[in-house]
Amino acid sequence: MEEYGTIKIKLDELLKKSGMGKNKLSHRAEMQRTQISHYCNNEFTRLDTDVLARICAIFDCKIEDLLEFIPSEKK
Repeated sequence: MEEYGTIKIKLDELLKKSGMGKNKLSHRAEMQRTQISHYCNNEFTRLDTDVLARICAIFDCKIEDLLEFIPSEKK
């Protein structure tokens, strides 16, 4: 699928900017800490739109602040 590009989730950057820890986000977003770690490390295969909405609400950000499309280098 990388022939089309990839999606990068910038959760780790948002956490660092806010100073919030993974445990607090886990509690506020009603997510498992392991899921947060996977998102922070860009180790995911599918994204849950409900989870993305909760993260955006918690950080008061737009989806483009959380997700980045990285086009394929192949043309």
